[in-house]
Amino acid sequence: MDKILEGLVSSSHPLPLKRVIVRKVVESAEHWLDEAQCEAMFDLTTRLILEGQDPFQRQVGHQVLEAYARYHRPEFESFFNKTFVLGLLQQGYHSLDRKDVVILDYIHNGLKLIMSCPSVLDLFSLLQVEVLRMVCERPEPQLCARLSDLLTDFVQCIPKGKLSITFCQQLVRTIGHFQCVSTQEKELREYVSQVTKVSNLLQNIWKAEPATLLPSLQEVFASISSTDASFEPSVALASLVQHIPLQMITVLIRSLTTDPNVKDASMTQALCRMIDWLSWPLAQHVDTWVIALLKGLAAVQKFTILIDVTLLKIELVFNRLWFPLVRPGALAVLSHMLLSFQHSPEAFHLIVPHVLNLVHSFKSNGQPSSTAFLVQLTELIHCMMYHYSGFPDLYEPILEAIKDFPKPSEEKIKLILNQSAWTSQSNTLASCLSRLSGKSETGKTGLINLGNTCYMNSVIQALFMATDFRRQVLALNLNGCNSLMKKLQHLFAFLAHTQREAYAPRIFFEASRPPWFTPRSQQDCSEYLRFLLDRLHEEEKILKAQSSHKPSDGLGFNEASFQDGASKAAELTETPCTSDSEKTLIERMFGGKLQTHVCCLNCRSTSQKVEAFTDLSLAFCPSPAMEDLSFQEPASLPSAQDGGLMQANGPGPSEEPVVYNPATAAFVCDSVVNEIGSPPDEFHCTENTSVSNEATKILVNKDVPQKPGGENTPSVTDLLNYFLATEILTGDNQYYCENCASLQNAEKTMQITEEPEYLILTLLRFSYDQKYHVRRKILDNVSLPLVLELPVKRTTSFSSLSESWSVDVDFSDISENLAKKLKPSRTEEPFCPKLVPYLLSSVVVHSGISSESGHYYSYARNITGTESSYEMCPQSETLALAPSQNHFMGRDSPSAVIEQDLETKEMSKEWFLFNDSRVTFTSFQSVQKITSRFPKDTAYVLLYKKQNSTNGLSGSNPTNGLWVNGDPPLQKELMDAITKDNKLYLQEQELNARARALQAASASCSFRPNGFDDNDPPGSCGPAGGGGGGGFNTVGRLVF
Repeated sequence: MDKILEGLVSSSHPLPLKRVIVRKVVESAEHWLDEAQCEAMFDLTTRLILEGQDPFQRQVGHQVLEAYARYHRPEFESFFNKTFVLGLLQQGYHSLDRKDVVILDYIHNGLKLIMSCPSVLDLFSLLQVEVLRMVCERPEPQLCARLSDLLTDFVQCIPKGKLSITFCQQLVRTIGHFQCVSTQEKELREYVSQVTKVSNLLQNIWKAEPATLLPSLQEVFASISSTDASFEPSVALASLVQHIPLQMITVLIRSLTTDPNVKDASMTQALCRMIDWLSWPLAQHVDTWVIALLKGLAAVQKFTILIDVTLLKIELVFNRLWFPLVRPGALAVLSHMLLSFQHSPEAFHLIVPHVLNLVHSFKSNGQPSSTAFLVQLTELIHCMMYHYSGFPDLYEPILEAIKDFPKPSEEKIKLILNQSAWTSQSNTLASCLSRLSGKSETGKTGLINLGNTCYMNSVIQALFMATDFRRQVLALNLNGCNSLMKKLQHLFAFLAHTQREAYAPRIFFEASRPPWFTPRSQQDCSEYLRFLLDRLHEEEKILKAQSSHKPSDGLGFNEASFQDGASKAAELTETPCTSDSEKTLIERMFGGKLQTHVCCLNCRSTSQKVEAFTDLSLAFCPSPAMEDLSFQEPASLPSAQDGGLMQANGPGPSEEPVVYNPATAAFVCDSVVNEIGSPPDEFHCTENTSVSNEATKILVNKDVPQKPGGENTPSVTDLLNYFLATEILTGDNQYYCENCASLQNAEKTMQITEEPEYLILTLLRFSYDQKYHVRRKILDNVSLPLVLELPVKRTTSFSSLSESWSVDVDFSDISENLAKKLKPSRTEEPFCPKLVPYLLSSVVVHSGISSESGHYYSYARNITGTESSYEMCPQSETLALAPSQNHFMGRDSPSAVIEQDLETKEMSKEWFLFNDSRVTFTSFQSVQKITSRFPKDTAYVLLYKKQNSTNGLSGSNPTNGLWVNGDPPLQKELMDAITKDNKLYLQEQELNARARALQAASASCSFRPNGFDDNDPPGSCGPAGGGGGGGFNTVGRLVF
C-alpha cells in the first residue's frame, strides 16, 4: 500500500483523481497490516509530512498517518519512540535541519496520537530536557512560538523544579533576542502573534509555579539594563509586562530602586528601554510600570537618572502619540515626565516644535477619540506653559491652536504641578530613607534664617505675596543693572521657581540691611520695610534721572554716574509727579497722599498741606492706667525729605515706633463723642463721659470678639479712625495763627486724598516706659477685618492743593510749637467723599514682649486687583464726612455684610503661614485667633490690597498668551540661573540620599512624627519642624 501511495502522490494524474485514491488508502487503514507494512507506511507518511514538495503531499501525509496510527497504535508507539524523537530534535531529518518548525509540528501531532499510550511518559521526560536545550540555543520567534504551542498543549513537557526556573529565565533571554526586520503589516502581525504565544506560555508557567516569577523578572531587568553595546534587547520583552501582577509594583520598584548593586548606568539603560516598550502594540500596563519606576527613582532622589532619561526619551514618547494603539499609554508617560521635570523648561521645549502639527492633525480628524485626546493634551500643555512662562514666541502659536479647548483653572494647575514634582513623590517606596526636603505641599518656598533675620524674611514674604507688586518687579528689564531692585527681582524669581524647600537670601540681605542694623541682632520689621521701600524708591528716581539724561544708557547703574543721577533726581523732585508714568514703582504700588488741615478756632482761617506716604502708623488709644505707667511720645507728622516717601505718623528709620500723647488721645476721644454722641467701649478716654447702655450697643460692632473681661477688642478700623480723628491743638501745643498774629486753639485733621494700591498699616505696639526706662510692648489684641473701607476725601482739583508748606518745617523737632510752623491759606476745597474697599493680603506677626527680642512670621495669601470686587452702596455726604460713625456702626456698614460673605468663602481660599524656612497652609480663622491663643503673638504690620483696581501692567492679561500664569516672563539671565540652581539642588538631594542609604543599609530606620503642633505657637524661634510620617517597617529586599 505504501508503494501505491508513493506512486500516486508523485504521478501526474489530475488532483481530483488523486484525492479519490487517497481516500481509498485512508479507508484501507482499518484492515490488518503486519508490523513491516505499518512501519513502511509510517516512514512514507513521515517523509511526506517533513519533506513534501507541495502542500498536497504534506496534507496526504498527515491524513494517512493519523488514520494508520489510530488503527495500528502499538505499531505507531513502537515507531514514534524516544530514539526517533531525540534524533529529530538533535539531528533533523535527512536534509531537514533540526531547527525547522516542521519537525516541532510533526512531534506535536505525534504526541497527540500516542497520548493514551504508556510510552508517552518517556517522551515527556525526554522533551523536558530537550525544550530547555532548545531555548538555550535562542530559537527564532517562529520556532519559539511553535514550541510554545506544544508546551501549552502538553504542559507535562515543561521542565520541573529548579529546571523550570532556568527554563523561564532562558525563555526570557530568548524573547530578548527576538527581532523583526520586516516592515510589512502582514509580517509584523505574524511577529506580534508569535511573541504573544511565547509570553502567554510564560504567564501560564508563572501561574502554575509562582516561584518562577521573580527570577524571570530578574532576568528581564538583567536584559534591559545591559550596557553591552553589541546587544540591544528586543522590544518584545514588553509583552511580558502585562502578565506581571500589578500588586507587585510597590515591592518590586522598592527593591529595584534601593538595591546598591544596581549601577546608575544600568538603571538608566533599563528605564530607557522600558520607555521604548511603549511602541509595543497590545501590551497592557507598560505605562503603569514606567511611571512607577520614575516615581520610585524620584522617591530615592536619583535625579540624575531622571534628568538624563527624560531629555533622551521625551521626543520619542511624544511621537508615540501618533499611533492609536499605544496613544493612551504614551500620553500617561509623557504627562508624568513633563509635569515632574519642573526644574527646567528644557524637556518641555524639546516637544514644543512638534505640538502644532499634532494638534492640527487631530483637529482636522474630527473623530470623538481625537477630540477627547486633545482635551487631555491641551490641559498638559497649559500646565507646562503656566509653570514656564516667559516664552511668548514659542507659546503664542500653540495657544492659538488650542484656544477652542477648555483651559484648567489656576487652582487645578497648581494642584497638578505640586503633586507631580519629583520632590513631591511619596517616599514610602524607600523604606530606609528620611523625608524629602523638597518644597512643601503648599508649593511655596521658605526663606532661611541667616541669624535673627526673621524680620526681613517675614517682610519679604509679605511683599512677594503682594501679587501685583511681585509681577511688576518680575516684569522689569534690569539686565546689566546691579541695583537693589535687581536683587529683589532675583529673590522673587527664586521664590517663585526654585525647587528648594527654602532659599537663603544672603545677597539681598547684605544689600538691603540698614547701616545701623547690627548683624545677627533682632530688629524692627516695620523699620526695615520702611527703609527698603525708601531705598527702592530713591534708587529708581536716580535711575530715571540717568535715563533721561543719557537715554542710550538705559537702566544701567554704576557708581561713577551715581552722583550725577542723584543731583538730577533732586532737580526732578522739585516738580511734583502727578502722572503714573512719572511715578516710581514704589509710588504706584504703595504710595498714597495725606492732607493735614489746621483750622484756627478763633478766626476760622485754615492751612493745609498734602504729603506722600507709604505706610500709616496706627496708635492705640491709651487707657487711664497706661497714662500712669508710661509716657507715649507724640507721633511725628509725615515728612518728605529729598523727595523720599515716608510713613505717616511714625518714627524715622533709626527710632522706635511710638504712640500718641495721652492728652491728645483725650481730645480725640472727646471729638468722637461730639460727633457720635457717645464713645465706644474700646476707647478708654481720660474724661468722664456719661454713656447710656443703649447708645453703647449701637456703637459696638457685633462681630468684634470679646475680651475675657467683657471689653470689646478694638479693630484695625477703630485704630484707623483714631488716626484720622480730629485733634484739638491747645495749651503748650497751641497753633500760631498768622491771621490772628497770636497763638490760638486750633483744630487739626488729617485726610487721605489719594489711596495706594497696597495699604501698609503698622500698629504702634512699642512705647517707652518713663518710670522703668524700658520699651514696652502693647499686647492688646486687635481684630483684623478681612474687608477694610478706607475713607478717601478727594478734592475737585488736586492742582489747587499746595504740595508744600509755605514755610519749611523740620518735624523731627517735636518740642517746637507746631503752631509756629503752619500758615493759614484761607482756601478750602469741596470734597468728594468715597470709601475705598481693601482686602487683607498679609499680616506680619511679632512674637515676644520686646522690640529687641522675639520672632517675626507672617500670614499671607494671593490677591490680585481683579478679585472680589464689589460695588459700594452710595454714601451720603454726612456719613462720608463722619467716617468714624460709619465704621463704628458695623451693623449698618455695607462692609459688614460683605466681610461676612467673604469670611464664608475664605474657608476654601489659601492662606499661608510663612515662618522662615517653613511654609504651611492655614486659615483666616487662625490669623484672627493668634493673639487669643498665644498672647505674646500680635499682629504688627498689615498689608491690604485695594479692590476694583485697574492699575496693573499693560498687556498683563493672562489670556493674551504673554503672561501665561499671570506672572510675567522671566529674563533669560534669571531663568538660566534658576535652572542651574535647580539642577544643582537635585544633585545635592541625590548625593544626600545615597549617603543616607549607605548608612541605613544594615539597620532598620524609624522616626517619630514631627508635624506642626497646634499647641505650640507658630512664632516659636526653634528649628523649623519637619514633615510628619509614621514609623517604618522592615521589608524583605528583592535584589535584581
